[in-house]
Amino acid sequence: MTTFADLGLSPKILKALEQTNMTTPTPIQAQAIPHIMKGADLMGLAQTGTGKTAAFGLPLLHRLLDIGHPPAPRHVRALILAPTRELVGQIADNFMTFTKGTAVKVTMVVGGASLNRQADRLLKGSDVLVATPGRLIDLLERGAVTLESCGYLVLDEADHMLDMGFIHSLRKIAKYIPQHRQTLLFSATMPADIEEISRTYLRNPVRVQVAPPGKPAEKIVQGVHYIPNGDKAKLLESYLLKHPGEQALVFGRTKHGAEKLMKLLVAWGFKASSIHGNKSQNHRDRTLTEFRDGSLDVLVATDVAARGIDIPGVRHVYNYDMPNVPENYVHRIGRTARAGAEGNAIAFCAPAEMGELQAIEKLLKKQIPVVGGAPWAAADIAAAPKPAQNRGQRPGGHNGQKSGRPQGQPKSGGRPSGAPKPLRPASKTGGVQSPARQKSR
Repeated sequence: MTTFADLGLSPKILKALEQTNMTTPTPIQAQAIPHIMKGADLMGLAQTGTGKTAAFGLPLLHRLLDIGHPPAPRHVRALILAPTRELVGQIADNFMTFTKGTAVKVTMVVGGASLNRQADRLLKGSDVLVATPGRLIDLLERGAVTLESCGYLVLDEADHMLDMGFIHSLRKIAKYIPQHRQTLLFSATMPADIEEISRTYLRNPVRVQVAPPGKPAEKIVQGVHYIPNGDKAKLLESYLLKHPGEQALVFGRTKHGAEKLMKLLVAWGFKASSIHGNKSQNHRDRTLTEFRDGSLDVLVATDVAARGIDIPGVRHVYNYDMPNVPENYVHRIGRTARAGAEGNAIAFCAPAEMGELQAIEKLLKKQIPVVGGAPWAAADIAAAPKPAQNRGQRPGGHNGQKSGRPQGQPKSGGRPSGAPKPLRPASKTGGVQSPARQKSR
């Protein structure tokens, strides 16, 4: 069995790894680390949760340790770009762990935080800068940082950066970095644009692939539950009550919808919070810390968190809304079954979302097992309201009425007077019937 010592990493790095749960390299680490340590450009393709950060981080730090003197003021030796604040924070945290006991300085810069404070932190230079593209450009244009001595460039989650429209930002940043550098690109999927980026920024790259792009972790138990859109909140409650004390991540499509769903879960007595683009950076950091330490049982998020959450305790992922981009499904459910653990992922599919489900199954090259309801008939799909028509509807209610237990009502201990009745069996069309829908029929 290959060990980290077998890969030739510095004793200082090996000592830091002893303080973690990382005992043996994952496949992507075992294959990528030797090539990176030799100075080769590399394209790494691997699904989320396979240890990509250590795959580029450990050999990168090994090479930086050989320099032996601090960076010049405002200078950066290695630049790591990632698409979201959460992912940048995750990478920076890992690097802090890897560099414990060494003189390597790690700095992170993201939008939503004080630009002046970030500029001050860069005054003395940095060995490793982890950044979102937009905030880095802000700092470059202010002259707060220079990349003229940057010898290493890492593009992490490159496909997601393209999805978020960062291609122009990447081109702009590349002009600040010397052409003589080592470039590493890591991606979970392989769209055509990634091939173009590879040809533009990498020189004769080694290609390492440990799993077909778009393939989720094998230990994730997947399922789809067919349910009318208005009944999803009550169905989610029933799933959460089945697994008390187990952390769950719930994905919604919009910021507004995610926030309303979170407030409904809190009203029902769940320890829940949310993260999305409307939240401040401090709030997002605080929420992730609370979720990580177990203070929260449920986190409701948009796709801003699909690749930025690495919390081993997440046992359940619920796709409350089906994602518009099929690849995002893989990234969402990849938040569970981290580092070889087991996890469950349930997708809630309303009639108007059958197209999204079919696109996901095409990507997976298999059908997702049905765990509730039945596939929607063509007539149901045709009659389904378009998403825009549901924007004013409260989660889990009908005609503007919020369903559920009163504020502060405990999750267990019987149904108080006036609370909604338990879920009814699935209807002929596969949906769980709420009391309001039964009455209207």
